[in-house]
Amino acid sequence: MYIAKDVVADVLSPIVGDELRTYEHHGQLSVIVERDELIEVLIQLRDHPLTRFDQLLDVTAIDWLDRKPIRFEVVYFLYSIPHKHRLRVKVPVPERDARVPTATTVWESANWYERETYDMYGIRFEGHPDLRRFYMPEDYVHPETGEPLYPLRKDYPLMGIPGAAPLPEFPERELWLQRRKEYLEKYPPNPLDTSYTFPPEDKQ
Repeated sequence: MYIAKDVVADVLSPIVGDELRTYEHHGQLSVIVERDELIEVLIQLRDHPLTRFDQLLDVTAIDWLDRKPIRFEVVYFLYSIPHKHRLRVKVPVPERDARVPTATTVWESANWYERETYDMYGIRFEGHPDLRRFYMPEDYVHPETGEPLYPLRKDYPLMGIPGAAPLPEFPERELWLQRRKEYLEKYPPNPLDTSYTFPPEDKQ
């Protein structure tokens, strides 16, 4: 269940004034705040008795590639265990200054969520205690330009960039293929099972 808009407006009015920006979609409420208000807003939503958003469920970003100069939004998914209601907080972020303050001082769980968002979108979280890549290696850069790559940005090629992440050596490959072949000879798959597909080397 999503919290009522008028309740959030009353709770946040001391910070954002009377013109709280909101967005509703299928009954799901989002509030939009500026990044210099973000931490104060999050603390107010966590501590106020009418909201009590004591749990940060996730942090992610949206890449609005065609929106200039505000290309990104950072999104915080909040949940209140006492009130059993939800809320999204969105922060517009410009492409040329892609940064927001860290929320780890409000919820410790923001640590890995922010690292993941940084790794995938390149948005920096200022004050984060250990901001480094989450999935990709630290040297994940374009092989020609040396620019950092962020796979969930919409201008990232769908099929990736050749040479950006070379695979490690696999000296056991031949042994692995031989054992796989022996296993399939001993336990052949059901030909009626269309969920099983043979890799190219197994096709006759």
